[in-house]
Amino acid sequence: MSNYKNKDSKKLPQRFLQNAILKLLRKKPGKVFSTGNITSKLKTKNSKDSVKSALITLEKAKKVISSKDGKYAIHPNYASSDRRSKGTVLQGRADLTSSGGAYIIVDGQERDIYVPPKFVNGALAGDTVEIVANVQKGRRPEGKITKILKRKRVNFIGTFQSFNKYGYVNVEAQRMSLEIKIMPNHFGEANDDDAVVVEIIEFGTGSKKEIIGKVLEVLNTDDRNDFEMNSILINNGFEIIFPPEVLEESEALSDDYPEEEIAKRKDLRDTLTFTIDPHNAKDFDDAISYEKLENGDVNIGVHIADVTHFVRPGSALDKDAYSRSTSVYLVDRVCPMLPERISNELCSLRPNEDKLSFSVIFTFGENHQLKDTWMGKTIIHSDRRFTYEEAQEVLDGERKELVDELIHINTIAKSLNKQRFKEGSINFESDEVKFELDEDGTPIGIYKKTRKDANKLIEEYMLLANKSVARYMTKKDDKEVPYIYRIHDTPDPDRLMELAILASEFGIKLNFDTPKHITEALNSLSEPGEQEDILNVLKPMAIRCMSKAAYSSNNIGHYGLGFEFYSHFTSPIRRYSDVLAHRVLHENLTNIKRSDKTTLEDKCLYISLKERDAITAERESIKYKQVEYYSSRIGTITTGIIRNIIDRGMFIEIAESQADGFIPLDSLEEPVTMHPAKIKITGNKTAKVWRIGDEVQIEILNVDMDKRQIDLRLNTDEMVADTL
Repeated sequence: MSNYKNKDSKKLPQRFLQNAILKLLRKKPGKVFSTGNITSKLKTKNSKDSVKSALITLEKAKKVISSKDGKYAIHPNYASSDRRSKGTVLQGRADLTSSGGAYIIVDGQERDIYVPPKFVNGALAGDTVEIVANVQKGRRPEGKITKILKRKRVNFIGTFQSFNKYGYVNVEAQRMSLEIKIMPNHFGEANDDDAVVVEIIEFGTGSKKEIIGKVLEVLNTDDRNDFEMNSILINNGFEIIFPPEVLEESEALSDDYPEEEIAKRKDLRDTLTFTIDPHNAKDFDDAISYEKLENGDVNIGVHIADVTHFVRPGSALDKDAYSRSTSVYLVDRVCPMLPERISNELCSLRPNEDKLSFSVIFTFGENHQLKDTWMGKTIIHSDRRFTYEEAQEVLDGERKELVDELIHINTIAKSLNKQRFKEGSINFESDEVKFELDEDGTPIGIYKKTRKDANKLIEEYMLLANKSVARYMTKKDDKEVPYIYRIHDTPDPDRLMELAILASEFGIKLNFDTPKHITEALNSLSEPGEQEDILNVLKPMAIRCMSKAAYSSNNIGHYGLGFEFYSHFTSPIRRYSDVLAHRVLHENLTNIKRSDKTTLEDKCLYISLKERDAITAERESIKYKQVEYYSSRIGTITTGIIRNIIDRGMFIEIAESQADGFIPLDSLEEPVTMHPAKIKITGNKTAKVWRIGDEVQIEILNVDMDKRQIDLRLNTDEMVADTL
């Protein structure tokens, strides 16, 4: 098991690294240290870039200060060695609780700071706030919000009611309940009991508690599915329509490329090129090319839609794309980052059309050795559009199109994959649940989509392109050229410890002594074997140990992929991070141009937060459809897996759909005894044992669509349980 108190020869996660730096600097208050000096004194395996990233984060949190020559010292307000910082002013992001309080997430702070309900001061979930904090060793840090620095969102969905001459919109969402007052001139078309989109124009703070808003749109609730999906998007901060000026700007764009533009680019229109995408895709943002050279080498090109040719900095399109930051993929729809004119037409690499692209071309020699890499703006012409299923049929020998080319491309991809895992990538691949929907969006079937070679080969070349771009920008000059990196920190050591303890209860020993051992142990959970059922239980817990990937101008590498350099370059149609990556890379292909790092880092932080909002929205849509699916299947007997046990009951994953259901312990036919580690319960009368990972027969008892909840009970006639 890992002992992170002994930091010698360990690579620390960023949170622990920041704490180690603070401890070091507190010993010498007033003394300045260079980044290299701090790195050497820490005696860890963290790189100088990783330490620099931690210092920048600590400086933003006002815990360290920097000098003009780039050296660092402890901030005077944070210099006390007993770690008391009563009255310290900090900035962070609010995460509301169901009781009305909040936890403030502060970069560089070891623990989140709790704010009681009376001191929340009008903050909403996700708002950036200023707090006065009281942090004392051995006690839970607490504080009060003194200022709202930035609102995460201003649009909400609620129910309109009029009273006297005013209107009120009641918003009920997870961990949030608001009443928004509407002035008579801001009713719009709203009538009593209408579902409306409301924009807050004045937040209630201080002694003035009223929140004032205006109705933007009345929603049609006759189509329950459409209403729920739009609610998920809006309640997570995404606009469901594009502003008129954005649509006008996109419609005015032309795909008639002038000769001077083509002359600037490498012309690859005669090179064999094709796309491989899902069968229902419309935005083809990447293509692959194949060219056999006379000396036996092969060029494999990764061609990415050149969004930046159309979306110019400062334009209405650009501002709106940055505001959205990402496309959001719900079960039955896409909320796109860019209007359809761009995403599905101008920038979609459709077959038999000349398209502008930004390309990375790899030259592979014998034994699949990567010999050379070229990157730059191109013009391409896709010869064929494959679905993943069609490409797989070629690889399986069932279809006779571009057989030699696809097999060669796939062979090299497998070699890249093998090398990637040899160098430290972690494998958490799993089947994806998909829904079969009727024309009204109602789920009528659920199936698992398995990734095959056609999916994996595209992934490997996208990973290689992203890595190559990041390496190029990092190695471009001795002095840093600010760039947007996709970073992934090392796992949370406390959660690793919990995972190791749980695994030991199942007789599985996980060695987390070194970073290499951690990678090997986590990968072992994905390997089939005699204990595969148990591994399938531990695998989700291992995923929860992992840090969240994010965007940053401070490169600390990507732990999960095992890459020292990584960026996102390959999906600019749906990710604004990639738009930024294209712009900065293009500016630095022939010259060196350094953008303002502070501005870039602020954008990275915002894009990372929007990505998390999109993930939340996508998960909520899946949860809704899972619950909806079982609403018409009350009484159905099916199979489930015990995934977690708490004092109140057992969480069950329904095997066919991966939906979560709950069985209260008091619904069992006998009292039970809980194992101290909560990995199993034992019937006091029958000695029957239900353990995490066990397969059980369950009955769908009830469904609550509003709470997104599935109630289950054990099917006692066909119960599957171990008996001791």
